[in-house]
Amino acid sequence: MATKTATVSNVKSDSEVTAASVKRLVTLMTIFAWTCLTVGVLLCLIKISHFSDKNTTLMIGVGCLVGSVFIYTIGTAIGLVHARIHQAKEDEQNDDPSNPIL
Repeated sequence: MATKTATVSNVKSDSEVTAASVKRLVTLMTIFAWTCLTVGVLLCLIKISHFSDKNTTLMIGVGCLVGSVFIYTIGTAIGLVHARIHQAKEDEQNDDPSNPIL
């Protein structure tokens, strides 16, 4: 009977995988926000001479400008919430029950 052995050198914990996923998500949402902002500025500049609510290009451009702020805010909030949760877990693990805080 033969025995097989295998070594695994690149094993990541769940928290490391989650942190990498959240970092990618925040980066992706930041890229989307800047892209949306750029498209919005370009659309606004194309037909800014006819400034009314009937100018569809201008209205879509303004929508992209507003949307980019929301996209960036949501992406940043996701990153901050994840950092807060990660910090709380670290603090919980580092608590020493023999040293109560008064």
